[in-house]
Amino acid sequence: MPKRSSVLWAAAILTTVAPDIYFRVATMLSGAEERVFYGWVSWGRCTGYEINSQLRSLLGPVWDFPLLWFGSAPLIALAWGGRLLSERTGHPQLGRILARSAVTVMIVRHLPSPLLFMFDASNDPRCVQSWGPLEVTGWGIAMNLYYLVPAVLVLLAVRAPGPSRRGRLARTGAAASLAIMIIVGAVADTAAGRVSDSWALDCAGSGDGTVSGLDEHEKGFLCGVRDESFGRGVPQLADMPDRELLAYGRHLCELAVRNGGDVNAPAVSKAIGEMNSLVGPLTRLCPKVAEVEQGRERERQAENDAFIAAAEKSCAAHPRHRPRIKPVRQVRATMWTEFWEINAWDEGSEGGEVGGMVAGLVGSGPGALNIWAANEIGHACVTGEAYRRRPPVETRGWEQVVEVGYETRKGVLTVVDGEGDRLPNLAAGGPGSYRVRVHVRGRKASQEHIDVPDGTVQLLIMVFPGDEKRPVIYRDYPPRKSRK
Repeated sequence: MPKRSSVLWAAAILTTVAPDIYFRVATMLSGAEERVFYGWVSWGRCTGYEINSQLRSLLGPVWDFPLLWFGSAPLIALAWGGRLLSERTGHPQLGRILARSAVTVMIVRHLPSPLLFMFDASNDPRCVQSWGPLEVTGWGIAMNLYYLVPAVLVLLAVRAPGPSRRGRLARTGAAASLAIMIIVGAVADTAAGRVSDSWALDCAGSGDGTVSGLDEHEKGFLCGVRDESFGRGVPQLADMPDRELLAYGRHLCELAVRNGGDVNAPAVSKAIGEMNSLVGPLTRLCPKVAEVEQGRERERQAENDAFIAAAEKSCAAHPRHRPRIKPVRQVRATMWTEFWEINAWDEGSEGGEVGGMVAGLVGSGPGALNIWAANEIGHACVTGEAYRRRPPVETRGWEQVVEVGYETRKGVLTVVDGEGDRLPNLAAGGPGSYRVRVHVRGRKASQEHIDVPDGTVQLLIMVFPGDEKRPVIYRDYPPRKSRK
């Protein structure tokens, strides 16, 4: 082996062990081992850092192999020995292959981190902080680059002499360039395959997002798909990379435009499938779809307004209740429910439980009251009356009259419907015990006929002070048989 090659092999080994020798000597001279602990906050979703973390997790056990200790010095020594043995046995090419394999391992170990760090720094400078404190990160990147120097020395040591030197050097350079291109290409592919969450997209508009290069429509579409708060988002597409998701959205947009912007057109509906929640995000990406959906929303709103107006008209046509004694207040309202009942709660007891419904009409619990108002869904015409003393019992013209007790610590009995509309407080005497007498008519018709006009059910709710806890049924439907 030429003297020059031996010097390069020795220099490569010395270069790899030099940092360890330096730190061990420095520790011995100082007499103490200095330890510094760091903490830092990561910045959003940074592609380079995430890939580097995955590589470390995947290849960490390999890098702990003894041949790769001390900057891969044992690996270089093994390659040097293999090179000497191959020359003595007359197979120098095997030695070169062994040396270049060792160099490949060193490049794979030390080159990705600097490349990925530079990728993050160029893509978003704020991602640098994800790698940790700068003094630690900078030192780690510098050491990775330093340990590439022995790899270069090994390549120079096995470089063939004579006229073929330039050709072999060119091939080695081409191989190294190919390795770098593969790594950079993998990074680019991963960046293209990025799955940005709502935080990285800055869907909340706080200005802290890390994703750039999107226009308002693209960002709105991605946010509509990724934002799963309050039951929104499209979970079926949660793992689709941003680039593919945008391509899919544009495809649906073009398909919808060819069908007049109608997402209910058979071709568009088939493409969307069961992902009904995708329509909202599509309106952000496709102006034509947004225009059609806005028109539909106006039609739905007009129908709903007409539906409510008809119920209010029906309630207004019912005669006003004439109390036998003067109440503190009397209020009327058209109240909506989608779950059979309207409710009342004391302040601080919202959502409280009640016992069983008395005669299927009214149930009472501590600070809570449930009142039947519809055969599952619909409007009821409600009159609420607050008294300071017990009013006379009225049963004529009512299908059911039921009275229960109600306790309020805050002096509140506010009836609320399914849309959040409410009657004024009916607990006129403040905190304490009350009786709630509920009258209903129209229940028979609503249960026996599914097509009764909305607003057929009428409720009269009388609230007055009373300590009695026992429920009382003054009249029931169907009428109870009298005992002989």
